[in-house]
Amino acid sequence: MSEPSKVIHVRNVGHEISENDLLQLFQPFGVITRLVMLRAKNQALVQMQDIPSAINALQFYTNVQPSIRRVILGRNVYIQFSSHQELTTVDQNTQGRGDEPNRILLVTIHHMMYPITVEVLHQVFSSYGVLEKIVTFQKSAGFQALIQFQKQQCAISARSALQGRNIYDGCCQLDIQYSNLDELQVNYNNDRSRDFTNPNLPTEQKGRSSQPAYGDAGNMYPLQGGGVGYSQMANAAAIAAAFGGGLPPGISGTNDRCTVLVSNLNPDRIDEDKLFNLFSLYGNIVRIKLLRNKPDHALIQMGDGFQAELAVNFLKGAMLFGKRLEVNFSKHPNIIQGPDSHEYVNSNLNRFNRNAAKNYRYCCSPTKMVHLSTLPQDVTEEEIVAHLEEHGPILNTKLFEMNGKKQALVLFDNEEQATEALVCKHATSLGGSIIRISFSQLQGI
Repeated sequence: MSEPSKVIHVRNVGHEISENDLLQLFQPFGVITRLVMLRAKNQALVQMQDIPSAINALQFYTNVQPSIRRVILGRNVYIQFSSHQELTTVDQNTQGRGDEPNRILLVTIHHMMYPITVEVLHQVFSSYGVLEKIVTFQKSAGFQALIQFQKQQCAISARSALQGRNIYDGCCQLDIQYSNLDELQVNYNNDRSRDFTNPNLPTEQKGRSSQPAYGDAGNMYPLQGGGVGYSQMANAAAIAAAFGGGLPPGISGTNDRCTVLVSNLNPDRIDEDKLFNLFSLYGNIVRIKLLRNKPDHALIQMGDGFQAELAVNFLKGAMLFGKRLEVNFSKHPNIIQGPDSHEYVNSNLNRFNRNAAKNYRYCCSPTKMVHLSTLPQDVTEEEIVAHLEEHGPILNTKLFEMNGKKQALVLFDNEEQATEALVCKHATSLGGSIIRISFSQLQGI
């Protein structure tokens, strides 16, 4: 066996294993200061903050076989001390230059369970000196930010104090390098970028951008169609920023059809409110109409064409009440208001009236995990399980607090059960509070 090192060598790291999986495996033993995935060799290198942390991890896993995603994949990994005493290689694609001091920091956030905005980063880093600019973006390494201090010494102090620390308990771990950039260019002041030296910058882009973002994630597309009380947010800059600088695969951002046709519904179990609960994950709902002559069909008018495109992209083929949904754009530009249509345009349950960019960030296809918020402060996991278990076996739950508010994650056996729980129990009362339910993109608790 190699002599003890703070660098751990991990073997049998399959393509399905993520950085977050490895972080969860080793975080209980101490701070992780660097993680390198060697995909071509199915291996990884994990650097702990010190040698005792690495020794504790190896001693523990001598008696307990380390397994990634035990329930889903059951893949065993094998660990040993690395021949490297310290990792010094820097990925040149991350705009970082390692240990050469600079007033601009490149921050990568691992195990990101909660959204990180400019405001969050400012709160974390401003304790160490005056911040001039912040830019956030998404790259292959994950969610990243460039943070420019007024003075280099302030950046050095921040890196020394915060490297390997978590923003929130148990997640959002900071991996900090010095950037190789000399000056950040900021074009917009919003929740994804900010120039604190120039408060007069616009908050959004009015047309297509000719400049690539730091994340180099592609063009930003203007949207068509009207808004529903959030027109200033429903624009290309806000949307692209919400998705890390670019749009999700399969989304063009150019669709101008606001109405969606949903077919192959279960007519015995579906109604307008359940459809609202599901489709409101992707945008504000104007109105919904169940078709009398086709009881397994419904029309849903979204707030704009981009939101309709999100709904079609993420919900096509989803299972609900034993049926596989077919979701397409309708030939009808809108739903005519009438006695057989239900109005939702003024509903306070529409999720995109406020924090639209934040809500776009959570858009995804149905998953086995749901996230509950606006819970009563004294709620228990047992009460949550009792409220949801009629929709399917619950494999795991986690109750936690964020910003003083109780939230929960609930893992079902499959996506259909989670979808049913969401459409039936979103906006229902639990312990006197009206709860909100959405899909979680986390793969395990």
